[in-house]
Formats: sequence, C-alpha cells, structure tokens
Amino acid sequence: MNSFRKISKIWKSKPTIEGAGVHLKRAFGYNQVPLFDPFLMLDDFHSSYPPDYLKGFPWHPHRGIETITYVIHGRVEHGDSMGNKGAIESGDVQWMTAGSGIIHKEMPLGDADGLMWGFQLWANLPAARKMIDPRYREITAGEIPRVTLKGEVRVKVVCGELGGVKGPVQDVVIDPMYLDITVPPETTFTHSIKHDHKVFAYVVNGEGYFDPERNAYTHEVVGTNYFDMKRECACGAEDLILYGDGDAVHITTQDKPVRFLLVSGRPLGEPVAWYGPIVMNTQVELQTAFEEYQKGTFIKQR
Repeated sequence: MNSFRKISKIWKSKPTIEGAGVHLKRAFGYNQVPLFDPFLMLDDFHSSYPPDYLKGFPWHPHRGIETITYVIHGRVEHGDSMGNKGAIESGDVQWMTAGSGIIHKEMPLGDADGLMWGFQLWANLPAARKMIDPRYREITAGEIPRVTLKGEVRVKVVCGELGGVKGPVQDVVIDPMYLDITVPPETTFTHSIKHDHKVFAYVVNGEGYFDPERNAYTHEVVGTNYFDMKRECACGAEDLILYGDGDAVHITTQDKPVRFLLVSGRPLGEPVAWYGPIVMNTQVELQTAFEEYQKGTFIKQR
C-alpha cells in the first residue's frame, strides 16, 4: 500500500520584476533551493496588462541548467545562439538544456485580448553534465498527451508517466515528471511518485486539499513569519505546496475544481553556486563563466 505524502510547507508566490521589466510571481527560488533540489526556481507570469510583460527577456546567457517554459495563454517569441527561433503558443512547452552555454531571448506577446500566462521552471544539471552540448526541444500542444481518469480528472503529461502514457520529453538526467492536472469538484486524485524524488505542486486556479488527512500545516504568508494553521485549509491560486516523504500524492476537492502543476525529480545533492542566469557548483566555475561571457568565449557549440 502506498504511503501518501503529507505537506511539508506551503508558500504564496511573491511579486517580482525580471528581464527588462516583466512583472511576475515567483513561487520559489534562491534561498529555498536546498528544499527543492533538483529544481531551482518557478516563475508564474500572468497578466492582462501588456506593459507588464512586453519588454520581455532580451538576449541573456544560461549555463549549467535546463529551463522549461510552459505557456497556457498567449505567445512567446524566442531565439537563441544555436539558430533556433520561433514562438511558443498556448499549450506549448519549450524545454531548453543550456549545458555548456547558450544565449537566448524570450519576448512575451500575449493573446488577442492581451492575456499572457505561462510558467518557467529551472532544473539543475549535475556537475558531470553541466558542460554538455546545449539542446533545445519545442513541444507543441498537440504533442502533449492528454489523459482523462476516473472522475473526469484531466491530465496533460509533459514528461513522466501517468496511466501508462508517457510524456514527449524523455532522457532527462533528473528523471522529472511534469503534469498539468485539473480535478473537478467533489473528486479525489491520487498518483504514485518515486519515493526518493522531490515533489511539489503549484496551484494555477481553483481550490483543493493537498494533504490526505487535511492536517494543520505551516503556511508562509507574504510579510509575516511562519505560523501553524489549526484548521482544515484548502490551497488556492498561487499557492506552492512542498511535499514530504512518501510514495504517492492525494488531492481532493469539495465544491470547487482545482488546476495545478505537479512536478517531481531526483535530487542531485550537490553544491550550488548561482548568480543570475548561470548555475554552477563552485564560485570558481561561476567566475569563469562570466569571464568567458565578457571575452566572447562563452559559447562552446555553434
């Protein structure tokens, strides 16, 4: 019998500005990295006001990580130093392995109504793979399998496996799972996850209970310290749930549906040296990367 994972902590995503002036919500990053290994950061860019996002993310470097961009509304134009260029449309995913180094740009454009909504997840690469050749994969919405489970639970499988259906992104070193899940009202969803993997969920919209026993948990609210919730409390939009140990997750809903991203991966357990868009294992490696960028020797493959 599976042991269900219980909630370890919950955060509310926090407003921040990145790129050339993009207003977004950061679910986690930087000081929380040890808790989310092998993941580094999750950003939620969601706005119906174009000045919040049109300045975008002009040309910038990456090394040592993978960036996973998932658009649910709108359009993001992109280009990189390998000659790739195009657009990520609603429902598409861009999975970019920066490896030894890549320079790229991402420019959000929104949809016909001005709505732009997507997520960018950063996954770390292990020391032995930091300097591999960069790789770029664009997965269109039509290539992402959709699974409907008992109770009309709908799941998009970006990577990993659910019900014998595998996502299009494979051969990633941290063995990740990335699911977009919608659970209708008065429904229960359970899913087995490898015991040694780190697991988190991020609520896109709606409301649900992410602890199988609906126990009290620790919840961080912007501008306050941690405090204990002493009652059942559903998680809602922009809540990030970090799970503890176990073999499966258990989510239930009452009178409202809930849509959330469910992500897992195998921890690396390695030191992290991180500054801006580059993540290495030591400060020396980090310094070398920035020196190469300044000298024009950053790109190893063209």
